[in-house]
Amino acid sequence: MLLPNQWSLRPVGRQVELGDFPINVAVHPGGRFAAVLHSGYSAHEILVVDIAAAQVFSRTAVHEAFYGLEFSKDGRQLFCSGAGDEVVHSYEFQQGSLTNDHPIKLRDPKLRAVPAGLAVDTTAQRLFVANVWGDRVTRVELSSQPHVSDILLGTNTAPLSIAPVIASADFDTEAATKREEASLYRAGPDDTFPYACRLDEKRQRLYVSLWAQAAVGVIDLKSEQLVARWPTQEHPCEMALTRSGKLLYVANSSRNTVTVLDTDSGKARETVWAALYPKALPGSTPNSLALSPDEKTLFVANADNNIVAVFDVEKPGKSRSLGFIPVGWYPTSVRVTPDGKHLLVANGKGITPKPNPLGPQPGVSRSTDQDVQFIGRLFQGTLSIIDLPPRKAFEAQLAGYTAQAYRCSPLKVKASVSAQHPADNPVPASEPGKDAFHRVPTGTSPIKYCIYIVKENRTYDQVLGDLPQGNGDPKLCLFPERVTPNLHQIARQFVLLDNFYAEAEVSADGHEWSMAAYATDFVEKM
Repeated sequence: MLLPNQWSLRPVGRQVELGDFPINVAVHPGGRFAAVLHSGYSAHEILVVDIAAAQVFSRTAVHEAFYGLEFSKDGRQLFCSGAGDEVVHSYEFQQGSLTNDHPIKLRDPKLRAVPAGLAVDTTAQRLFVANVWGDRVTRVELSSQPHVSDILLGTNTAPLSIAPVIASADFDTEAATKREEASLYRAGPDDTFPYACRLDEKRQRLYVSLWAQAAVGVIDLKSEQLVARWPTQEHPCEMALTRSGKLLYVANSSRNTVTVLDTDSGKARETVWAALYPKALPGSTPNSLALSPDEKTLFVANADNNIVAVFDVEKPGKSRSLGFIPVGWYPTSVRVTPDGKHLLVANGKGITPKPNPLGPQPGVSRSTDQDVQFIGRLFQGTLSIIDLPPRKAFEAQLAGYTAQAYRCSPLKVKASVSAQHPADNPVPASEPGKDAFHRVPTGTSPIKYCIYIVKENRTYDQVLGDLPQGNGDPKLCLFPERVTPNLHQIARQFVLLDNFYAEAEVSADGHEWSMAAYATDFVEKM
């Protein structure tokens, strides 16, 4: 399957169709079921998958959710972050079904904090919540009447803001409302954006990944104070803590790496390179990781390469790459079953891109007309269930998986593009420079100035599809030449860009790709 960004999908394993943008997977301690949290444009929900049957067993709607999903150690409860509702949902879990939702109120829902990552202790008496917009962690004493308290992550943490904008039931109005609301908030350079948290009960510590600070915050639970910040690399997100508590693995989504922290010293034991190519520029987006039950193998989900990187981590400080596993589009979560026999990967955008010839049109509301193929409703995520044979057989299998992963990439070994330079192109080709990131032109370009015009929310076909010179479809043209004469004249005089593709679905990530050639996991998820 060829994607718009020229990467291909050849996912291995069994594929279970899910809902809109699965963002996190929690495996039940018993190993039969996996809960999958969805936080996309469409309805938020938790799907419970029967792993052996590779089927969705139950669905539970959630009004609003973001990332946080955690089973209690005995498997009887499932906790889910309630995002903008400022709650944590506590469900009873029985044989694959969620019942008796008990929302735990963290604060007034008018206050913005957005609970995200969760950590629950072994007795299910204490719950910790990272509030991604609140610059704080919330501690919850789980009792018949939960007691809630906040642990601030900065010395100058501002009071929580009150959202002044009234919500709407109309999707279009709601989208505009959220943009208006977001414009009222300003993030400063000291804001931490806590994302995930891991609990070390033996040391009485809570580790919190600080999404905006290239660091992990260390909270002493006796004093309930932030006592240290351990440096990582940019955009630390998900973490995995070894059972001994001695090593903390941190995925750095904006730097193609995983930082392995020594929890005794607070220093990096090593930095693991997770990208396909040894000199790749940032953009692989490692955003989730998991250890095998014997803690000898590390799995890292690279969202923008559509792969899971596999490492031998048996010898701390001397990790080695074992290869790559091709999965679906934008993997957001990777987990290993308790018996070590299956790898589970949530693919945020599924395995099939879809066209939308019946997309949004002037005068037609996508909120009331469900026949409108709005891009936000088209993507259905999937869960890849991949068998993990014994170690020797797995390493042999990885050789084939790795070769397949490289066949899915449009890049060369030096991370340059694989497209050939046309012989009649007046712009000169380039040749390798001093390293993989630099190239030198072979001649003088006739182009002196470049003016970049972006027509937001419209495809080439919708505006210029009626031009016979281009590779367009007149049937999809909504704004033909009689409506947009200036744009048509500009296209004739300069360039069509009729085969110019961007890795984006909506304005939020489209602007990032157009102006920066990359959308971070923050943009994709928030």
